This record gives sequence, C-alpha cells and structure tokens, in this order.
Amino acid sequence: MINAKSFVEAGRRRGFNWYTGVPCSFITPFINYIIGDDRLQYISHANEGDAVATAAGLEIAGQRAVAMMQNSGLGNAVSPLTSLNNIFRLPVLLICTHRGAAGVEDEPQHSKMGAITGALFEIMGIPWRAFPAEPDRIEAALDEADNYMQREQRPFALVMQKGTVAKFALRGTSVPVVARTAASVQHGFDRRVIERAARSEVLARVIARTPIERSVVIATTGYTGRELYAQQDRDNQAYIVGSMGCASSFALGIALAKPDREVVIIDGDGATLMRMGNLAIIGTYGGENITHLLLDNEVHDSTGAQATVSANVRFDEIAAACGYRTVMSGDDARLLDEVVGNPGLPGPRLLHLKIRPGTIDKLPRPKVSPAAVTARLRELLL
Repeated sequence: MINAKSFVEAGRRRGFNWYTGVPCSFITPFINYIIGDDRLQYISHANEGDAVATAAGLEIAGQRAVAMMQNSGLGNAVSPLTSLNNIFRLPVLLICTHRGAAGVEDEPQHSKMGAITGALFEIMGIPWRAFPAEPDRIEAALDEADNYMQREQRPFALVMQKGTVAKFALRGTSVPVVARTAASVQHGFDRRVIERAARSEVLARVIARTPIERSVVIATTGYTGRELYAQQDRDNQAYIVGSMGCASSFALGIALAKPDREVVIIDGDGATLMRMGNLAIIGTYGGENITHLLLDNEVHDSTGAQATVSANVRFDEIAAACGYRTVMSGDDARLLDEVVGNPGLPGPRLLHLKIRPGTIDKLPRPKVSPAAVTARLRELLL
C-alpha cells in the first residue's frame, strides 16, 4: 500500500498539477489529497469522457493533466480516447480503478467490465500497467508512463486495484460557489426557418471577431468544423472531427490553462444535447474568457437532417441555471457581434442562436491533419 502524497508529489515533480475525473472509492484518498493542496487543481466532472477531453485541452495548452475514473465509466471515455487523444496526439495520464477484478468480491454490475478492462485498453491501443502498490515502485511506474507519453504523444493508463492507497481525510472543496447572476436575455425566435442565417454567415462573423493573437476557436464535429475550415483555415482554430459533444469540455481545458485568451466554442444542438453535463461544468469552473456559441438548426445536419429535440429545449435558461454569467438567445446573427470579443460581458457567456439547416456547396473536409492542428495550436499557445 502507498499513501496519496507519495504518488501525487512524484507526479508533481514531472509537471502533473491538474487532475480531472469522476470519483471512485478506490481513488478517494487521491482526490482528497489533491483537493486539500491549493497548489493542485481538481476538476470534478459529470462524465468520464469529458474529464478526458478537459485534460486533453489542458495538455495542448501546456499543462500536464491526469484523468481519473472507475473502470465502469471507462466506456464513457472511449470516444475521446480514440477520436480525440489518439488522432490529435494528446497525451493524458489515466488512472483507472479495477472494480470487478478476478478474485475480488464486488457488486454484480462490475463483473463484465472487471473482466475486460485490460483488453479494452489494449483494443484502444493504450498501454497500461498496474498502478504501483508499493512506494518503491512509484518512480518506475511514472517514468514508464512519462517516457511513453513524451515519445508517442498519446495516453498511458495505470490500473488501480482495491486497497492500493491508504485513506486520507477530505479537507475543503474543489468546487467554487457560483452566484447565479445571469438573466436569460431572450430576443425571440421570430424568423421562419428559411429566413434564419446560414451557418457560413455566422462563421464568417466569428472569424472576423477572433484575431489569432488573442483568441482560440474550437469547432464541434460535422459540418461546423468543415465549414469553418472552408471559410478560412487559421492556426488558432481546431476542428474536433470526432468525439461528438466533447468540443466544449476540450475548450474548457484550454480556457483554464490560458486565461488571457478568449476561447470560443462553436457547438451544435445535437452535440450539446449529447453531453448536457458540460453546461454545468463550464458554468462552475469556466472563467471570463469563455464564449459558448450554440448554433441550433434543430437537426443532425451532417447525417441527413434528422430532427433533434432542441425545439423543445431552452438552452439559454439551462445555461443561466448552470452558472453562465451572460446568456442570450435569438435568431438574429448580429447578436454574435455583441457576444464574441466583448470583454465587457461577464463570462462564461452563452449565445443560443437559431440558424437554418443546410451547408455550402462542395463542402470540403479539412486537409490539415489532426496532429498538425495540435502542433500549430500548441505552438501558438506556448
């Protein structure tokens, strides 16, 4: 058995100062120790995949991060691990507990994942080792993980067995208290669908208001990222080609690491619905530098325009309830000019903007590879 301090301090010497995750009783001592140290940062996420994406955002902006989770929640992280961290070459240290391990009495819901945890990491191409259970094995375990991540620029996992870490009492909290001061400013959805702005018009306004030297633009998967690329490919833009719903949590990591830059999230209604918990996390941890644009055309546009349920959802009111400090909604594209690049509006800011479905003719796919996007954005941020 080890104590939390031994591992966390060894990690700190290697630059690991940020932790994200969803709790498990096996890692309770870790979380408690991190929360009690004001030199470390812990982001309490609603979903394991979003914890991974936020850690990836921190990493691209120069902050090494650890994502922690129970193996029962590893399934929630498969999408970002395979289509964000892997292809964008974003190394994150994973600590995954091993509920349902062979020979250990546990709850029935853990039995299947307990049997396949190692195999699942292997199928994803993520090397893993047993989490060090003895103090004299900590340095070697971290060296192996560190060497791999530095060389391959991809995640590495340590799988923790029950009883590995000694108890550590909780002191304090990592969750800031958010004063819900925002009112939902509703300008109304008055235009007929065909009279609403096209996505391309909105993206042109975003580009005009996000100078490379002061801002970062993160575009969700599907037509949004492809149209942004078609408008103008810039070093401060990232096109999240997979990991649907994770653009906002990825952007949160960048915003936390780089509070001097405005981070603009261009989201869609389908992606936001998929990971609604991100609104609560951004509302709690997000700062003045986050602008969240939710472009809502009420359909899954890139898969054939099947309807989403967004016509029945007031995203602006949800965001206000989650702690966003500026919230607007409407179907006039000029609202974007009021929100993006406006330091006078408290953040995080959300604009729920209705647009019309459809895309431009001969829509290209980005020719810049995800790894190249990472390289140029990292260079810009560092």
